[in-house]
Amino acid sequence: MNLANKITIGRIILAPVFMVFLLVRIPYGEFIASAIFIIASVTDALDGYIARTRKQITNFGKFLDPLADKLLITAALITLVGMGKLHAMIAFIIISREFAVTGLRVVAAAEGVVISASKLGKYKTITQIVAIVALMLQVGLDRIPLLNIPLGPLVTISLSLAVIITIVSGVDYFYKNHKLIKLGN
Repeated sequence: MNLANKITIGRIILAPVFMVFLLVRIPYGEFIASAIFIIASVTDALDGYIARTRKQITNFGKFLDPLADKLLITAALITLVGMGKLHAMIAFIIISREFAVTGLRVVAAAEGVVISASKLGKYKTITQIVAIVALMLQVGLDRIPLLNIPLGPLVTISLSLAVIITIVSGVDYFYKNHKLIKLGN
């Protein structure tokens, strides 16, 4: 197994680790969870860079990398919904888009077509990461009574932007690849 794939597996392992720090009531747990989430998110770019520069792109990596991304984001969203810190509709929109685009990629693969990540898809991931980190930090700051750092506006703006770009990028994938979907056959 090459280094890029090991890093991707590390990202998958970090998902439940950051969830524990977010869910267990320990001092500064939300901040530790945020740091772990950021580290895991950065590994997404790192594993891709290593795979490309070392010419170690594998089918296993092509499968595992997007799965790791979806697990990380989904773990955060579900945890935050469970904590009552994120509206379930926001999580539903983001997770539904991931299922839909993954389904489109499966259909494309069956036709021998590879749908690569678009720029909008990459922006979508970045905005989701920023929104999730901002929300986790707000949860942590809310638990420190004497510290009054209002992240509410940043959280609202970043979540709104993440949802909008999530929807737009999903529509973009389907618009650009609509010929792959054969209705009524």
